[in-house]
Amino acid sequence: MIFITVKFHVLPEHADRWPEVVEEFTRATRAEPGCLWFDWSRSIEDPTEYVLVEAFRDDEAGAAHVGSAHFKAAQRTLPPHLVSTPRIVNTKVPQDDWSLLGEMAVQED
Repeated sequence: MIFITVKFHVLPEHADRWPEVVEEFTRATRAEPGCLWFDWSRSIEDPTEYVLVEAFRDDEAGAAHVGSAHFKAAQRTLPPHLVSTPRIVNTKVPQDDWSLLGEMAVQED
């Protein structure tokens, strides 16, 4: 799978509304057949920083995402809400879901 993490530094006046700003983009991306997950988190240290953790099944799914109408719309509509260009880590990993963290195994009954 393609595993991607992106940090968005949002303008302070848009930070509390960011989930609303990205709602349509998020919904459309999650509906893509090759999207495994697309999850937002807000930094507890910097309330203007949001982190997007996303994964796509393979190169074809990643290309479909970047070529989609909702991605192209996000390229136009999201930057005006940002302080700076988002920072990204993009890599391929040989799995298709989250693995269990064995070092913190929880005993289930």
